[in-house]
Amino acid sequence: MQPQAVTVAVGFNRVPLASRWADHAWRLVALAPAGMPLQGAELVRDKLELRLYSDEAENYMLNLTATEPMLFVVWRLEEDAPQVLTVTVSYGEAARMLDSGENVEGVPLPEDLRGWIEDFARYHYQPPEKKTKQKRYASTRTERRA
Repeated sequence: MQPQAVTVAVGFNRVPLASRWADHAWRLVALAPAGMPLQGAELVRDKLELRLYSDEAENYMLNLTATEPMLFVVWRLEEDAPQVLTVTVSYGEAARMLDSGENVEGVPLPEDLRGWIEDFARYHYQPPEKKTKQKRYASTRTERRA
């Protein structure tokens, strides 16, 4: 079985704003395996662990079958700089974090990670159980009268 985690780095750029409340915002611009240079990134956060979990296999498959699979970066602004909370390829995890108010941005999933994630997801994916038609109890039946 292949490893369940890899180390990556992400890069952010400061984007100028025309706003009275802030003069700039941070945007995710790049992703690379840890130790590789990130071209065009003003601020780099490296040594981030992308870990796969067996109970998220269905969400990995949803991502992989999308038109453009993504790697999601969950981050917070702390002392005017982005701090990465987690990186994930799970649609479900990204949605949960977004629903909780965190910043979630995506970058296209690098092709070299796709095979590793797909192998993991296919190995752990369990299709949902088919629902069987529920039996009706006498108390729930409506009687027909002729």
